[in-house]
Formats: sequence, C-alpha cells, structure tokens
Amino acid sequence: MLPTENRLRRREDFAVAVRRGRRAGRPLLVVHLRSGATDPHVTGESAPPPRAGFVVSKAVGGAVVRTAVKRKLRHLVRDRLAQLPPGSLVVVRALPGSGDADHAQLAQDLDAALKRLLGGGAR
Repeated sequence: MLPTENRLRRREDFAVAVRRGRRAGRPLLVVHLRSGATDPHVTGESAPPPRAGFVVSKAVGGAVVRTAVKRKLRHLVRDRLAQLPPGSLVVVRALPGSGDADHAQLAQDLDAALKRLLGGGAR
C-alpha cells in the first residue's frame, strides 16, 4: 500500500501528469511523469513528496485481475519512490497484456520506463 502522502487522487492531478508530463511506453504499461510539479493543495516550505496514481481499464481483465494488477503496481512503485524527484506526479497505465504478466515482468517494464523518463535511457 502506498502511504497517503504519496497517493494521486484528484482527477486534475491525473490530467496534469498525463497531458503535461513525459511518457514512456512499454509492452505492459505506459508511465507518465510530471517532474517537479508543485501541489497547490499542500502548504509549507518543504518539497512535496512524489505522488503516484494508477489506471487499469476493463481491457486488462475482470475485476479480480484488475485489482491484482493494481496491487502489484502499487507495491512496485512504493519501492521506487526514492528514485523520483520531490513533487513529481507519476501515472502508471496498465495495458491489456499486464493482466497475464507476473510480478517480475511488470517490474522490468516499470524500471525501464522510469529509467528512460529520469534520463538514464535512450529512446
């Protein structure tokens, strides 16, 4: 489970990350990253924590499959929050093949997408 301060919940925040952020597509998922975005809803001088949200459509599978994919993705992103810049917004969109993928395959695609978005990988 992601800590409360690291959850992306508002529709507007999802829209900002998807429309104004960078995107990296992989066979099982697409990752949208808006780096260093400031959250107008949070007050204080400290840098806001990175926040993540997930989109898993019915094309992935039934309710049980979608929930399992969301849980796997939340667990994977939680372990990678330290890599993300403060204040960044991340949206992970699962593609239809992710319902049949195991944990290691999702981790590999997520790592490759984040590496590309954070400047470590070539196009």
